[in-house]
Amino acid sequence: MDINELQELQENAGLAVALLKRMAHKDRLLILCHLTTGEISAGELSRRSLLSQSAFSQHLAVLRADQLVKTRKEAQTIYYSLANDAVIEVLSTLKQIFCK
Repeated sequence: MDINELQELQENAGLAVALLKRMAHKDRLLILCHLTTGEISAGELSRRSLLSQSAFSQHLAVLRADQLVKTRKEAQTIYYSLANDAVIEVLSTLKQIFCK
């Protein structure tokens, strides 16, 4: 492995660590897992959660700020979906391991 490959490997490892840190919260991970089935309204996500409305909203704000989810607004309804392929792939792998 040459120096460029080692540098790229280190950069990619840093990106992976950053992504995993952003996902490493039980409640946020559960919200993300619900979104693996596709776009879901904020109201429906909240109903699937055991969190208070305040805590749920705070977790959604963190997920948005960390760019793990994206939003789409239709009239008064906000819909959430997973923001990128890396998040989808990690969740898919976690689902295969832990949700048998």
